[in-house]
Amino acid sequence: MRPIIGLALIASVLQAFAGPVSPERLLNAEADNANWLSHGRSYREQRYSPLDQINSANAEQLGLAWYFETDTHLGLETTPLVIDGVLYFTGAWSTAYAVDARTGALLWKYDPEVPREKSITACCGVVNRGLAAWEDKLYLGTVDGRLIAIDQESGKPVWSTRTTDPTKAYSITGAPRVAKGLVFIGNGGSEFGTRGYVSAYDANTGEMRWRWHTIPGNPAEGFENEAMEKAAATWNGEWWQYGGGGTVWDAIVYDPELDQLYLGVGNGAPHNRRIRSPGGGDNLYLSSVVALDPDTGDYLWHYQEVPADNWDYTASQQITLADITWQGEARKVIVHAPKAGFVYLIDRHDGTLLSAEPFTTVTWASHYDMSTGRPVEVEGQDYDGEPAMVYPSAIGGHNWQPMAYNPESKMLYIPELDMGMLFDEIKAPDYKHLKRHFNTGYKLSQDALPQPVTQGILKHFPKSHLLAWDVEKAEIAWKLPHPYIHNGGVLATGGNLVFQGTSDGRFLAVSADKGEILWSFDAQNSILPGPVTYTVDGEQYVAVGVGRGGALTMNTGKSYPTENPNNRIMAFKLQGSATLPPAPEPERPLPPPRTQASEAEIEEGRKLFDRFCARCHGATAVGDGSIPDMRYLAPIWHENFEAVVLNGLMEQAGMPRFDDVLNAKQVANIHAYVIERAHEDHALRQQTGWWAELKAKATDLTTRVMAWFIRLTTS
Repeated sequence: MRPIIGLALIASVLQAFAGPVSPERLLNAEADNANWLSHGRSYREQRYSPLDQINSANAEQLGLAWYFETDTHLGLETTPLVIDGVLYFTGAWSTAYAVDARTGALLWKYDPEVPREKSITACCGVVNRGLAAWEDKLYLGTVDGRLIAIDQESGKPVWSTRTTDPTKAYSITGAPRVAKGLVFIGNGGSEFGTRGYVSAYDANTGEMRWRWHTIPGNPAEGFENEAMEKAAATWNGEWWQYGGGGTVWDAIVYDPELDQLYLGVGNGAPHNRRIRSPGGGDNLYLSSVVALDPDTGDYLWHYQEVPADNWDYTASQQITLADITWQGEARKVIVHAPKAGFVYLIDRHDGTLLSAEPFTTVTWASHYDMSTGRPVEVEGQDYDGEPAMVYPSAIGGHNWQPMAYNPESKMLYIPELDMGMLFDEIKAPDYKHLKRHFNTGYKLSQDALPQPVTQGILKHFPKSHLLAWDVEKAEIAWKLPHPYIHNGGVLATGGNLVFQGTSDGRFLAVSADKGEILWSFDAQNSILPGPVTYTVDGEQYVAVGVGRGGALTMNTGKSYPTENPNNRIMAFKLQGSATLPPAPEPERPLPPPRTQASEAEIEEGRKLFDRFCARCHGATAVGDGSIPDMRYLAPIWHENFEAVVLNGLMEQAGMPRFDDVLNAKQVANIHAYVIERAHEDHALRQQTGWWAELKAKATDLTTRVMAWFIRLTTS
């Protein structure tokens, strides 16, 4: 939807009303129902708004108010800020936008011009989860490791500072946080060989005030502080050679009541602890919630959720602050539901664990010993010597998609993922650490299954729900099942509503008390981020980012019925009457002729594809549409396959080169596998008769599995 009147006129009107985000406004954000001033709406990061103009009684009257379309298919994970009638959000390649919150008209766009070759060390896509606001500036972290202050009114950069070493594989995809005149920012890159840390910068000048590393470095070089010296005693071997991990790529929360800063620290790297730290050890401060003094960065306390992390169980997921009654006593707590599959209640004063109960299927630990605060691991789940099917998977029971907490009902709403994963370790003597590439310490390629079986498993065996968790009872209140995995973040409102998007392209309004779907809108694309709500001229809107991409959708390779339209911000209101244009129909070129590759060479190509390509281009070469689906390449890309993959022909467009790990013969085998997959897909789409009819009617898991079995045994 394009602006009807001039942008300059719109901008001049809005500038007359837009005001700076003062410290007082941020401290009182919970009382400011009209705006969404920080990443989680307020410092508590509850993602709850008391607004109730839109409620469970009239939700069915919701309609699209406006949409703004970006110019990319790449992943959209942003949580918008809404400040005095202007909506600010971020998109792919760390680009920032300002649009009219009433109409979606573009006011300004800022592109930090991230070098496209950085895509290879962005673990989970060149995404960005949002901005922070302080006074008259916005703050943006970039994929190539810069922190940039932007003038809120004009969109022009004010200052820029590099917050990561450009020679190392760091990236920034998370939203900065601001408090007390300081901007706090972490980074990602564990799997590529980095050591995690968080930095604080002066909000006015960009000068670094302090930096706190999350794990120790090489002891021979000395320790930055007493906390690092203490942590080093819990590590073994030469972990610093691998980086070690512990990156803080998302959750950073300021607690104004206790004047503490909380960090959600990431996973170990490599994930396999026997390679990372032979001889054992808890590996502080991996997979921990850490409290720091916000002014100095001094260590205050920590709680380690997963000692000696072995499964990529980051504690980086959203940290929510709440005041609850626990066992008859008023407590200030952290409510945390990270990858490991437990809901943790942690006392905010000192890090004492109050409760840890599973919210999804968990097999790696049976329970937590409350006398020690430690998990009791299940024998065999550490995949030492034997492969193990472990729940949750490395994607986690809950990933970056935001959850929401209603402080009135004490209900926590979690976008749950119930999915396991086969862990099969690479023994230390055979482990090769590769710079610029994923290093997990377990096999990323398993035995081959027919593509329909693999995709059937990925689509239907993992389960997902919108889950309501009673925080004070520490139990599930209700679960709303979704047909597919990787669904979106959550917003709760005073109208007895929970809003969530789904991977199959629906935007839902759900009753907060019962978990019933009250309204649904077809967004034509997956919805992954968390929605926000605000008012302009007394009218309530709900806005959300629309567009698939990022780790889970790219890697699982779920086929979609339509081409992926450009990512959008959509806003809804009562009686909204805007409409979307028709979604484009997919283009499916005929596959090129098969190569002369042998079955063994094609199988090698499959394993190499799994190792180096699948994290972006999808399992079994089934893409999610955010980047090219390898089965549907145009002839020119087949003609230049080696030049693209080996020599970096498209590196400046974001497609990495792989000449550091592959040779021409290996690339040819990958190409042969991709072509084979194109032919298999074409054959499936050409099927008619009983199989096509059965497949079309297969609406539940049992029927689909039977259909696959019948086809495989009769073909």
